[in-house]
Formats: sequence, structure tokens, C-alpha cells
Amino acid sequence: MAEKPNLADFDDDQVDTPAAVGGGKLAVGLGTHSAVALGGFKDFCLKPELMRAITENGFEHPSEVQHQALPKAMLGNDILAQAKAGMGKTAVFVFALLEQMEKPADGAAQDVQGVVLVHTRELAHQIEREFKRFNKYLPHATTACFYGSVKIEENIKTLKTQKPAIVVGTPGRMGELVQKKHLKLNSVKWFVLDEFDQCLSDVKMRRDVQQVFLATPKTKQVMMFSATMTQELHATAMKFLSPNPTQILVDSQSKLTLHGLSQYFMPLKEEGKLTALCNLLDHVEFNQVIVFTSSVQRCEALNLQLRAQKFPSSAIHSSMDQAERLKVYESCKANTTRIVVATDLFGRGIDIDKINFVIQFDMASDPDSYLHRVGRAGRFGTKGVTVAFITDDAKKVKRGGEEREYKDTDVMAAVQSRFELNVKELTDIEKQLDSKVYMQQ
Repeated sequence: MAEKPNLADFDDDQVDTPAAVGGGKLAVGLGTHSAVALGGFKDFCLKPELMRAITENGFEHPSEVQHQALPKAMLGNDILAQAKAGMGKTAVFVFALLEQMEKPADGAAQDVQGVVLVHTRELAHQIEREFKRFNKYLPHATTACFYGSVKIEENIKTLKTQKPAIVVGTPGRMGELVQKKHLKLNSVKWFVLDEFDQCLSDVKMRRDVQQVFLATPKTKQVMMFSATMTQELHATAMKFLSPNPTQILVDSQSKLTLHGLSQYFMPLKEEGKLTALCNLLDHVEFNQVIVFTSSVQRCEALNLQLRAQKFPSSAIHSSMDQAERLKVYESCKANTTRIVVATDLFGRGIDIDKINFVIQFDMASDPDSYLHRVGRAGRFGTKGVTVAFITDDAKKVKRGGEEREYKDTDVMAAVQSRFELNVKELTDIEKQLDSKVYMQQ
């Protein structure tokens, strides 16, 4: 845990391409899912109160990223970790913070000690839930969650009355609370950035992250996690870290394999997509399915079409009221909603452990988005199946204020070449999508 330098405005920086992946202590795993051979959580010598909660939640063996990152994180090392979706990265910082956090001295006021920033409200809500799962016997490790769409007066009241030790939230709202001096971070010991590639690639969000970061002490532990990481964003992330952080790369980007996930594509005309989707939902056995679309409008329209066809689906997208979004999220977590139609709002970080079928009604616009979407199934080494609908049409997408054109076929070709993935054409639903292949027994 080292002192952090003051941060410059990244927009004007010249980013040097790091050698290999950069400096620092590097640990690389090949994604073998040999978690059982790694030993159990008891081997980490966690405090009894935390270990009791871990056991009660059914956690026995760490994943590779947990095995590599958690001991370093518990020692206070800065961490930069990249591992594919579903490998339990959240547990690394949740356990590390709860393990290190000490109870305040008798009569001492509780200050904010840990900050966790994420890019969406749903992910913030989910992460706070994870802290609450494991702080059951650590009453001093209190939490609060802050994001937009909630009146800021409610956030201020929470800070005054609950005195949280750990705050989880989106950069915009957390930055606003800091700017207005309602959220005081001068006692922070841990700063966590989850899905950091999303948080740092958007200019406005990156400025908000910087604002919160600079409000914390220079000496603190910083941990950053993502499933994907470009060299440019790696260089940006390193600006937040000590000069020699522990870097953990589980499954290198050049040969990334999603174990346990059967992947298919279907070449279609746009007008044939709805029929194909209904056929899949009728004939494929699944626990829960998520259907990805390219826009809010298409998400709403497809959900209405599915309901007209008597499929009990629910939609979730950024234009919905926050209370309604959380209602759908909680319904998915409880397995009450088995079919959810979504935009990329649900494409990153969201962990619904019953989802074992992902359909890309609209193909992802780039390989990273594809990877995050299909990662909603087959989490933590479980089995799943994904199907992407591919058309020949040229499409346009806006990213960072710029519009670019792409084709589904080009994205799929890039996925196949960039990652070590075997995506097959789906020609026979009944023969190829045998439930024995992807349903947990």
C-alpha cells in the first residue's frame, strides 16, 4: 500500500504502450478451473466471523482469481485483476475489506473506510448485497449504496443516520456527494473500482472517478477489476495504482476460453429473428434466459412481442424508472422472472446464477461486448449455452460521442480470431442444444 501521485487529466495524456502488460508483480492463470485443487477458503486463515458467513453461504473452494488475488489483497497490496466474467472477482474485494476492517474503538465515531465504484446502479445494488451476505457477524462493517435517480436528500440522510463504513455507488452520484461535502472520505483505507474498463473509458465517468479518488487519502489500498482490458485502459488504470501493484491475469486475452459454455450463431434475415427466438424458447430447456437487444426501443418492442406470444418476459433498460429496474433485477435473482429482455445494461457484472441461456437477438457491436454478454451464462465454471443471431446488414452504433459502422459477421469473425472460442453454426436445435450439455445435473 503506497502513496498515490496526484492524477493528471487523462484526456491530454500520451499513453505509452506497456511492455507485455506493464510493470508490477504479475500472476497469470490459464483458466483450468482447478479450483478444488487450490484448497478451501479455510486455508486463507480468515477471521472466524467472516469464515462463518462464507461457510453459511455455501462457499467452499476459491476460483483461480480468488486463489491468486485474495491473499495479496488481504496483505494490503494494490491489485489490478483481469479475469473473465463469472469467476468471482467481487468476492476478492468484499472478503479483503471485511477481513481487514477493524471495529472502531469504544465511543469512536464510524467513518467511511471503504469506497467501491461501479458503472451502473444495478451493479452497485448487487455489490452492496454481497457485502451484506458476508458482514452478518461483523456489525461494524456497515454499508450504504448511492446512485442517481434517488433523491440526494435521501443519500444525505443515510450518511448522517447510518454512518456507513463502506460506501458503494456510481461515480456520478458519489462525486456529487463529495463535491457538496456530504460524503467525507478523509479516513478511507480502501478504494475499489469494479468493471474499471467501463468506468474509465467514458470521459465523464472517468472525471467523476478522479474526483472521488482525489478526495481520499494518498495512502490507501487500491483494487481494480474487470473481465476485459485493453493496453490503453491498462495504462490509464496504472495511474491510480502504486508503482509496483500486483497484476493478476486469469485467462490471457489472446487465448481466452469460456469453459463450460456452448456457443452457437444463426445466420438470419432481420424479419426471421422473432420466429427463431420463439422456436428457441419453445424447444430449449433452460433455467433462466437473457435476450440482448441493441437499443431501448428494440428492447421494449421485443418484450411486447414476446408477451403477445404468451412468453412471460420482462424488460430491463436504462430508460426505466429505477424502482422498476430493481424490481426486475430482484425478480431475476429470485428466479421469478425466467425470461428477461435487456440492453447492455445487463451485459456487465450482473450476476444471476440461474441464467444458463443467453440469446443475442441483436449481435454485440464489438468482441468485448460479446464476451461480457455471453459471460452472463456459465458463471463460476457452471454450464451454459449461447446463441447469437447474425445478419448481413450494416449497422451503426454510438460510443463516446462517435458513430461507427459494423456488421455482425465482422464482429463474429473478430471474436473467433481474437479469443480461443469455438462458436458453431446452429442448424438443428433439437440435436445440437441437448440439455445434457449445458444443464447442471
